[in-house]
Amino acid sequence: MKPLDLVVIVLYLLCSVWLGLKLSGKQRNVKDYFIGSRQLPWWAVCLSVVATETSALTVISVPAIAYAGNLSFLQVAIGYLLGRVVVAFVLLPRYYRGEMTTAYSYLGERFGRGMQGTASIAFLFTRLLADGVRLFAAAIPMKVILDAYGLNVSYFAIIAVLGGATVIYTFIGGIRAVVWVDVLQMGLYVVGGVIALIFISNAVDGNFLSMAADADKTQFFDFSSDPISEPYAFITAILGGALLSTASHGADQIIVQRLLGCRSLRDAQKAVIGSAIIVFCQFALFLTVGLALFAYYGGASPDELGVSGDEIFPTYIVRELPAGLSGLLLAGIMASAMSTLSSSLAALSSSTMSDLYQRFTHRKLSEVEGLKLARLFTLGWGLVFIGAAALFTGTDNPVVELGLSVAGITYGGLLGAFFLGLWVRNARQLDATIAFGAAVVTMAYLFWFQPELIGFTWYTAIGVIITVGLGFLLSLRHGREQEPAAESERETVSS
Repeated sequence: MKPLDLVVIVLYLLCSVWLGLKLSGKQRNVKDYFIGSRQLPWWAVCLSVVATETSALTVISVPAIAYAGNLSFLQVAIGYLLGRVVVAFVLLPRYYRGEMTTAYSYLGERFGRGMQGTASIAFLFTRLLADGVRLFAAAIPMKVILDAYGLNVSYFAIIAVLGGATVIYTFIGGIRAVVWVDVLQMGLYVVGGVIALIFISNAVDGNFLSMAADADKTQFFDFSSDPISEPYAFITAILGGALLSTASHGADQIIVQRLLGCRSLRDAQKAVIGSAIIVFCQFALFLTVGLALFAYYGGASPDELGVSGDEIFPTYIVRELPAGLSGLLLAGIMASAMSTLSSSLAALSSSTMSDLYQRFTHRKLSEVEGLKLARLFTLGWGLVFIGAAALFTGTDNPVVELGLSVAGITYGGLLGAFFLGLWVRNARQLDATIAFGAAVVTMAYLFWFQPELIGFTWYTAIGVIITVGLGFLLSLRHGREQEPAAESERETVSS
């Protein structure tokens, strides 16, 4: 590493903050701050969705998956496309019928404010843990850099700097700043991945694919693995990917908030389906980088190289690329993490205010008061995020799998609650709450105590089955009543 690399990284951090403030425009009210007054172009929302879900996990951990395994992770991306079609034509039309600003407003209309609050709290908890992993992942390459300089800087200090820079432009610019900076950040890390692939390919005379094929690393479809315990077995990856994508893009406020910022339902549908195609291409790019690295290092294991699996790509960037270019690629990794963190801050702030604060305090806020409170929630969640990310110090598995596993704790329950409201007419708020709670407890137990029993790609499916199944059984006690939700709990949702 050369001083020029550190200069590039510092300039990137400063430019991100400046661009976020420059492109955000003037925020006048809460609707403007949270969903951009529904005036965001669909293509920008599409790229922002991709940048949000990509994070540093894809950039540093997906190459590690191909390095240690094969290309079967791409099957999950096929499932992603199927899941987003469901989101586009089943869930999005319901969100666009009113002036909803969060995904959980629908649950408030269908079941009551108690279920809306429960879903929102579950979202807050899941997003805190999952994106804590993502922010920690972004600190890994920075740690490699600073260690190369002999500087013993803690993960916490690195996380605090990345988090602080992101909080600044999100705090002031709201969702507009988040979306436009996401577009620029996505371009940076994709270009970085392409440049790295070109350099590695030239170093091995372009024949890395033949070496990968000889080592059985080019396998795309996996029809032979155990579909219960192996996350990338064909049925598991396709079905699990579809349900995971339906939950993450239809029941997770971090994505729904962007889709609600589109100018029309049709634009939102184009954005969500288009994002699946781009994500497939991204996965293919970074998996190919992993195959190229396998050839470059002669098939050596991470232990033989003296690094963990997730450090292979960052280590190559630091040690092998020319000065300045290393800094650019590492800035790309940080860009992917900052895009996810900024998205999470905007989503957590909107959900806290719309689903919890306004629901349970019933305070009438002026536009100025609402905007001020929204920014305070953003600042508060930023500080909490930095603390949560600092709890992670390492993992034996690729961090992308850890992040998806954490999200799976509540994704199935959330998606199941939406399906319960759509399919089971007699289900009431208490039925939905009990079923949702049972799903979350079950998945938390599997995550913490039985992680090897079932592949993480099954987590969402199991949560959906528990929520819908138990909710349906509980609803049978109500007979065939016409009104599915208790009138005392039903409220008119407003922005």
